[in-house]
Parts: sequence; C-alpha cells; structure tokens
Amino acid sequence: MPKVALVETKPSKTNFKSEFDNAFDFDQFQLCSDPTLKKVLKRDCDIEMNPDDYDWVVLVGSDALKYYTKINSVTEYSGKKVEGKFLPVINPAMLAFKPEARKVWEESKKSIVEYIEGKKEDVVIDDSIAFGIQDTEKANDFIRAALESPIGYVALDSETTGLYPRDGYMLGISLSYDGRTGAYIDTDCFDDETERLLQELFDKKIVVFHNAKFDMAFFEYHFHFKFPQFGDTMLLHYLIDENPGGHGLKQLSLKYTPYGDYEKPMYEWIDRYRKEHGILKDQFSWDFIPFDVMKTYAAMDAVCTFLIYEKFYPAIHKNKKLLSVYENILLPGTRFLVDTQDNGVPFNRTRLLFGQEQMQNDIDEAISALYTNDRIRKFEELNGKPFNPNSTVQLRSLLFDFLGLNPTGKKTGTGADSTDAEVLKELSLQSDVPKRILDIRQKSKIKNTYLDKIIPQLDRDSRLRTGFNLHGTTSGRLSSSGKLNMQQLPRDNPTVKGCIKAAEGHKIVAMDLTTAEVYVAAVLAEDAALMDVFRSGGNFHSTIAHKVFKLPCEVEEVAELYADRRQAAKAVTFGIMYGAGPAKISEQVTKDSGKYFSRQEASEVIKDYFGAFHKLKSWIDSNQKFIETNGFIYSFFGRKRRLPNVESTDPGIRSHSIRSGLNFLVQSAASDINLLGAIDMGAFIKSQQMKSRIFALVHDSILAEVPEGEVDFYCKQLQHFVQMDRGITIPGAPVGCDFEIGEDYSMGKFQKMYGDSV
Repeated sequence: MPKVALVETKPSKTNFKSEFDNAFDFDQFQLCSDPTLKKVLKRDCDIEMNPDDYDWVVLVGSDALKYYTKINSVTEYSGKKVEGKFLPVINPAMLAFKPEARKVWEESKKSIVEYIEGKKEDVVIDDSIAFGIQDTEKANDFIRAALESPIGYVALDSETTGLYPRDGYMLGISLSYDGRTGAYIDTDCFDDETERLLQELFDKKIVVFHNAKFDMAFFEYHFHFKFPQFGDTMLLHYLIDENPGGHGLKQLSLKYTPYGDYEKPMYEWIDRYRKEHGILKDQFSWDFIPFDVMKTYAAMDAVCTFLIYEKFYPAIHKNKKLLSVYENILLPGTRFLVDTQDNGVPFNRTRLLFGQEQMQNDIDEAISALYTNDRIRKFEELNGKPFNPNSTVQLRSLLFDFLGLNPTGKKTGTGADSTDAEVLKELSLQSDVPKRILDIRQKSKIKNTYLDKIIPQLDRDSRLRTGFNLHGTTSGRLSSSGKLNMQQLPRDNPTVKGCIKAAEGHKIVAMDLTTAEVYVAAVLAEDAALMDVFRSGGNFHSTIAHKVFKLPCEVEEVAELYADRRQAAKAVTFGIMYGAGPAKISEQVTKDSGKYFSRQEASEVIKDYFGAFHKLKSWIDSNQKFIETNGFIYSFFGRKRRLPNVESTDPGIRSHSIRSGLNFLVQSAASDINLLGAIDMGAFIKSQQMKSRIFALVHDSILAEVPEGEVDFYCKQLQHFVQMDRGITIPGAPVGCDFEIGEDYSMGKFQKMYGDSV
C-alpha cells in the first residue's frame, strides 16, 4: 500500500478518515499547529513533513496547495495530480455553507482514491497527439484530411499577440478534426490554397471554438474568413453551470479531459524567459515564444475543445430549453457582439483631453479647499503629520474620533466602521468634511479610472473597442470587460458619457426599456390588474399608487398630493422582485423621501399592494416554493438558474438563494427581450446596408451611432424588434421603449457643465 500524507491548514474537527470512506491510510499533518489563527501566513507554518518520505501527499484547501506548489486555485485542481505526487482537494468542511461544492468534493475524492490505488494514470502528451506544422503542403494536406473526416464538426483555435484584432496579429491556428490529434499551423506558411481550403472547411463543418467571439473577430479581421456554422464550448458550459469564473478552457480541460495541465511546460518556459531577460508580465508578448514551445500547448487547445464539445453538446441537446437558449440567443448573440465590438465606442479625443484637464483642476481645487479647512489643520497638528484622505485609518480617526460623527453602522470585513462612498454620503448630512472627501474621491476615480485610461487605448479612428460578454452573469445580462467596463460608467457626473460623441452628421441614440422587469412579472403572473396598469398608458408609479391605496384624486394629481404614497408604491414595485420585506421597504422609502417611514407602515403598504395584485403574490409564493423544493428554476426563454444553497442549514444563505431565483425570473427575461431586439436590429442593419452602428448594450439600454438621415427609421425599426411579440407581451401594451437622441451620450449634460467650448 502506498504511503500517504494528508496536510490541512490547521487543526480541525474534520474526520478525514471518514470523509474518504476509510479508503486508504494516511499520516495527518497541519501547516500550522495553532488552531486560533484566522488567517495562516507562511511565517506561521511550523509543519515538519518531508514530501519525499511519501508516495502521495493529499493537500486539503488552497493554503496547503500554495505552500507546496505555485498553484493558487484548489477548486481547479481538486482531484488532479500536481507535480508528481501532490493531490489537491477542496476542504469538505466548506460543504456546510456551500452545498453546491458537493459534486466537486465527491468527484475529487473518487479521483484521489483511484490515484492512490494505482487505478488512474495521466496521459502522456507527445507528437502523436499534438504536433506543429510549418510547411505549406503539410498544412494543406492536414486541412484536406479535416475536410474528408466524416465527423460534422472541427475544433479551431487561434494564437495571437493581442486581445483585440487591431492590437495584434495571428501567430498560428490550431485544428482538430477527430479529438485524438491536433495540429498547430504557423500562419507564416499560409498560401492562397491554404486560405481557400480553410474557407471550404468552415463552409462545410460546424466550427467549434472556446470563446468564439474572440477567435472569430481575429479570423474575420485578419483573413476575412466567414463562419456560417459555429459552436462554442465556453457558452455550452455556461448553460451547464451559469456561475461566473469557471468557464476557462484550462479549468474545463482539467475537469473533463484526460490531459490535465497540458499548458504547464509552456508557462514554465515563459517564467524562465522573463526572469532571464528581465521582462515584466505586461511587457511579455506571445511572439517571444518559439514555435516548438508553443506547438504542444496550442494544438492541445484544439484537441480539448473538440473533446469538451463532444461531451457538452449532446448533454445540452437533450434539454430543449437550454438548447433553445444556445441556438436562439447565445450563438446569434455571439455573431452580434463580434460586430458590436468591432463597431467600437465613438469617443471624442478633444473632449477627453479637455475633461482630463478640467477634472484635474477640479481635484486640485477640492484638495486645496480641504487642506485649508481649520478642522483638517487641527487634526494634522494633533497627529503631527499631513492628513491622507486615502488612508482609511486616518479617515476613520478624523470622522469618528476627532469630528465625533455618528457611525452609520456599516462595517468592513474586519469589523471596523466603513468609510466607503455610501457611508461618506450619509455622513455628509452631519458635516461638510466627508462631503469634500467624497467629492475628491469621485473626481479622482473618474479621471484615473476612465479619462486617463481611455485616451491611450483609442484606435486610430478614435474608437474604443472593448469587450461584452454573454457568460458573465447568472441572469444572462451582458457584462463588459477589457479596455473599458461600459456597465460601470459614472452616472452622476456627465464627463465620461459626454466624451462618447457622435461623428459629424450623426447622433447618439439610446433606447432604454422602461419598468421591464415589472412588465415581465405582470405577464408571467397573469395578473390582469397589473397588466391593466400598463395598458392605461399614464404615469406608471402614480397609477400603481392610485390603484393600491384607492386615492381620492385623479391619477395625474397623485405625484403632487400623495408623493409619499407614490414613493412607497414605487419602492414595493421594485423591491418585491428582490424579496424586499418591511425592513427594506422602510429603509428605501425613508432614504428616497427624506421622511421616516416605519416598518409598520411598510407592512401595511405591502399588504395593500398584494391586495390589489393578488395573482402576483400567488406567482411569487408559487415560484419561491418551487425553488426551495427543487433547487433550480427556468426563465421564460429557457435559461436555468441552479440554486443548491436552498439546502444550506444557514437560514440567511437559504433565503438569499430563494430571493435570487425569483429575481432571476424577471431580470433574465427582461434582459433577453432587450438582447433579442438588439440582435434582430443588428442583423437588419446588415441586411439593409444601413450606416447605423450599435456599439454597446448598457444595462437595459441599446446605444448606437446613427446618421441623421437614418434616425427616424432606426428608432422605428429598433422599437419594432424590441417590442416584437415573443410570447411575453401584454396585448395592447408592448414593453416600453424610451429613446434619447443627442450629440453625445450625456444628452447635452456635458455642454451644460462645461459650455460650448468643446
């Protein structure tokens, strides 16, 4: 029997013998013998165990894994063999508060037992599996073999020198047509026949990528290839597990293929090369990597993509709902986003430079005013050093000790009083000092995070090409990443939005869905009373308040005569989809109205609200019960939200999970209505050869740069596609679309702030 050691972070009550079903004997160790430490650092480790004395070493948790290897993510490597004898595994103790990890634990446990019992061995990757091609004729022969393959799909990948087509070029392509072998083909050996054969292959087969949006953008920009049929293993996995962060090819290859950590030798070469040549991480380019070093890693990308597709697509194909999402939303959405990202966000360089300068002047003035404040001077004298507003320790001392402001009750992770933006805003009611500090913070963030970073990343046409993702949220809402997160543009300050400016002869058109989530809830709940509110066509929240509270006035008079009732109804309308109770409604109405609104009043409002819309209440109760019983729920369009934490023993975690599921139902459907409308409009623009360009989806908005002569037609068509009856429409009252049209995305607020000089 092999000799096994098991290493955990510190002494615990976990019975690992029992957890591993007494499958093997082991010597148990701890990195740190002190069980009282909350966080174990390397200096705290006093373990005396020589790995060379053991055949296998089971490493429980991320701390143990990091201590013996250079690997940080235990979840990725759980159950895998690392560096010859190490077997990482997640800590089973986490299952008590994270039930969704049970599957990982069970699979990892089985794998570890198989390794120790000698029933499992890693596959050796050699040139018979992954090879490189630098000869034109050999490349063409390999592509011909792919064309002749009876299998209807091929896996394709690209190796590039940048993350965006205009920032880099393609070094080579990887291709696998059987899942047993893969070739990495140097693009330098391409000739006209190579490109012809590749296009023929792409026309004939389903071309499977891992992150199709990335690869298609490069193939289309640099070689003008077309992909009539394509698949995406990343999006397939997103349908299998919608939680963000686990969709990378590396993680999936480790989990679903026999090849494990195949890229490790290449990354070890990169580390050595960087150290030898003194190259920083962000200065390293992939064209530094020799072909012979790159070929195995690159070819295996295609092999593993093929094998993952082989597993995932049949699984999705069995589920009609998920298959519909894949074929009707995600794949068309990918095609749409390739074009949208290529359109680019139209920034005005002159305005950016002006905004940058102006913002710095504002920051300097705000800082000067802060440091000339008598209270700040006294604080500095007392402490014997300059005040640093970026120091949370100093700021906390200033606000709560020196100025004697009353803490808001919000705490940091360490239990200290918070000094974040929300807290500073509340404290501004007690003193002007936190208001000034908040002003400096906000303006510095705008300048440093946006203006300073946008300018050097603009392409020659003054457009910024950033990323939009279909797989970044559990609800299906688009996320944004890359050069600029378009979902996090400052709302209260128009400077950045004002720099998104249409070219001469064009307009920025922003279409925004109105009360879409409530609209969806009304349809799904089949609540006739709530649907009638939408049919009425008046002010939505006034109509709601008028109906709920049976107010003795006309709807048009509600806002003026019963502002508090309207505010309360509005808070409940938006809050119920998030599971808001009396406490939350009380807090929200008090905050919005500036008048105290008690929990008792909130309870009465909720009761009145559901009295008016009783079918909505029944729908909410029914779906909450379904989620609690089943641990999942499907959206109207077929997305699945898995909620295993409904099984948690922690009531807070369990109730949060149920609320998340309910919110998913409405948020997902509303975002899909918007996305499908944008997809259809994007296809229409191409088919009609319009000059309009959609360049972003921000929350519930669709943004486009439109020639002045196309504005009316564009708006009419976009409204048509967004309001199209997709089975979730109120007859006679399609979902609301608000249009804003202006020279820039701030819709004139930039000019109001800075004048007509820019």
